[in-house]
Amino acid sequence: MSRTLTFRIFRYDPQLPGDKPMMQEYQLQEAPGMTVFIALNLLREQQDPTLQFDFVCRAGICGSCAMVINGLPTLACRTLTSNFGKGVITLMPLPGFELIGDLSVNTGKFMRALSERLQAWLNPKEVNQDMHRLERPMEPELADVIYESERCIECGCCVSACATAQMRETFVGAVGFNKVARFALDDRDARDAEEFYHIIGDEDGVFGCMTLLGCQDTCPKNLDHQGQVAYLRRKLSSPQRIL
Repeated sequence: MSRTLTFRIFRYDPQLPGDKPMMQEYQLQEAPGMTVFIALNLLREQQDPTLQFDFVCRAGICGSCAMVINGLPTLACRTLTSNFGKGVITLMPLPGFELIGDLSVNTGKFMRALSERLQAWLNPKEVNQDMHRLERPMEPELADVIYESERCIECGCCVSACATAQMRETFVGAVGFNKVARFALDDRDARDAEEFYHIIGDEDGVFGCMTLLGCQDTCPKNLDHQGQVAYLRRKLSSPQRIL
């Protein structure tokens, strides 16, 4: 027998004059295998077409449906309603991002600004590339490590779960460390430890991280954020960098 779920959802449209933040309750019959994402779509289709939330892939790849579910930043499409024994589910937008409306936040604006700030692109050692030359081979072990960093979907869960990021808006955070580590590991990148130090070698970077590891606990892709922070700290504090 299906049970009745109660959803307590944050509602607020900053574009609507006079609107104020509030929590609104909805009831919905649970179905086998129902996720929070499926439930939200049913609520919008059947009860309230004004409900705002984001989604694209519905498969845990795009990161668009990230939100705070019963106090934990995670993906709605990967969260089963059956996980909540009492049948009461509270949904809030991710903190630390510009609110678009209700559960929808602008993670894209944040991620683009972060990438530009960190120069998160390859700075090739060879400036003049011969397009007809065979691609330079890479050791499989290194390729695997780089690929692991590339699995980040920029959902923003790590930012919202980070106490330092919530206290200091300029803090790079785990998603930023992952971006930097990806290129610091890549032997095709021309930058050395000294240059990376000037990007993240301060209290807004790896040395400002309190290692509470909220990022590690909430990452839906189970990335090794703790390992990335440790790697960058070792690299930036090595005797070879200190002149």
